[in-house]
Amino acid sequence: MNKNEISAKQLNADAQSWIEKLRQALLIQDKGKGTVKSYTAEMILLFKYYNNKTVAAISQADIELYIVYVKTVHKVGRAKCRSLASACAYFYKQVIKMPYILPSALYPHKQFILPNIMSQQQVIQLFAAPLTLKEYCVIGLLYGSGLRISEVAALCIQDIDSPAKRIKVVQGKGAKDRFTLLADALLEKLRLYYIAAKRPKEFLFTSPQTAKAFHPRSMQLVVTGAMKKAGFAANGFTSHTLRHSFATHMLDNGSNIHVIKTLLGHSRLETTMVYLHLQQHTQFGIVSPLDKLLGGGHGTAA
Repeated sequence: MNKNEISAKQLNADAQSWIEKLRQALLIQDKGKGTVKSYTAEMILLFKYYNNKTVAAISQADIELYIVYVKTVHKVGRAKCRSLASACAYFYKQVIKMPYILPSALYPHKQFILPNIMSQQQVIQLFAAPLTLKEYCVIGLLYGSGLRISEVAALCIQDIDSPAKRIKVVQGKGAKDRFTLLADALLEKLRLYYIAAKRPKEFLFTSPQTAKAFHPRSMQLVVTGAMKKAGFAANGFTSHTLRHSFATHMLDNGSNIHVIKTLLGHSRLETTMVYLHLQQHTQFGIVSPLDKLLGGGHGTAA
């Protein structure tokens, strides 16, 4: 099921009109480009499967049968099924106003598992390992700023605001820009890397072969190599472990969970609340956990 080949023109007139209403509703509610594309594609596929019916005639039982079909015939996983279920929930509740479609009823939630995090001592051990300049900078941005690996790969020179001690994350997940912390302890390393990389003009991490930004998978290999040097090859630590650790250690240091939600780029507070399970929460200032561990200034970020 290649979404690039999906077209609403293949649908009957009734379904086409509802797809257009869905797009308009998503745009009015300022949903991200990824959400608009995903939800419309999922509903086009559903309506195409039941192209002999009007949209209003498609029942919850029909949708459940369709999910079984895509799961068994197309061998899709849990994430795909939940994406479809979420698209159905939005369409029937927000567009056609028939609030009987719920994602949890269509496909059960995955069992809740607390995210894997590193202790502060393990983070200190990681930065004390014989890392290359690139490894140090990548690890520092993941842990010190709470960036996703894709956001590190796409980081532009112009988005690093050294005087303000902040990083602008342009069109991160959900296509909504945000600002996050830039650790004092990382600034000098970033400057040295910038010079060593021959002063790249656009992306900080640029492939010498293509002159384009590194692919996130290549950046993940950088993290894997750094973890191995620090003796954590068997721990299963990934780039997302560092992001989880950023959030948890900030809470440990007393930062407000609403601020952390903004720094991480979460759209829902419930997503950030998981970190409350992993720390003892108090209320103080906003400082990157990298500065707490390695030393640095105590500036704040917007």
